[in-house]
Amino acid sequence: MKKSIIFIITFLIFTSTFGQTKFGKPEVDPFQIQRNFSEWSVYQSEKIMLSRDFIALDVLSKEISKESFLEQLTNGNFIPLRLKSDDSIYYYKLFAIQKDSDSSIKATINQIGFDALKNYKKEGTAFPKFSFKDLDGNEVSNETMKGKIIVIKCWYIHCTPCIKEFPQVNRLVEEYKDRKDILFVSLAEDSAEQLKVFLARKPLLYSVIPDMKIYMNETLDLNAFPTHFILNKEGLIAKVLPNFESLEVALAKESKL
Repeated sequence: MKKSIIFIITFLIFTSTFGQTKFGKPEVDPFQIQRNFSEWSVYQSEKIMLSRDFIALDVLSKEISKESFLEQLTNGNFIPLRLKSDDSIYYYKLFAIQKDSDSSIKATINQIGFDALKNYKKEGTAFPKFSFKDLDGNEVSNETMKGKIIVIKCWYIHCTPCIKEFPQVNRLVEEYKDRKDILFVSLAEDSAEQLKVFLARKPLLYSVIPDMKIYMNETLDLNAFPTHFILNKEGLIAKVLPNFESLEVALAKESKL
């Protein structure tokens, strides 16, 4: 009888935990990382990519929606840290900002959270109607790109981070060059004349559309560059991304759908 009870208890414990993914402690010390803005900033930029798909956890390690997680970063007093895990899934958890932490950290996180939340809310919505001509005179519109995955890079000539990622995005174009259902388009603030001179020195393998400052600022409501969009084959925004690293991961996922 005792053996049967032990077996039942063991079985119940096993079945209640089976299939649950385990995550561990944070990758860095939650208190130490807050003491120096520079150290936190490097960690944030390299390890916390809020545009990616991730499991969001509150301060009590309870799973919450990504939207709620980003709202708390925008309006609250938290920093996000990645947790160690045995799988490839990203787990981000909220930790309270300490009173003795660098005061610049909270302000920066609130802004990062605000931008990430705004981008997240665009996912699943239709990309605004457009019809433009690129530097080669080709028409680029919702109709000409219908039924294809569209990768859009928003940038301008004097944006250092935008230019720095040129070699990376060019390699991405080369990687997908045999995929006729994936197109790469860039929207640039600058005039056609400025772009032709600049791109002669620093080539970009995207189709480049000039004079897009008003469209990007007002229609797309952008305030940070570079910004990357991935549109699915239905013309809906699949992802809005702030850097190449996030773009590469998101495009790999979208290209397999």
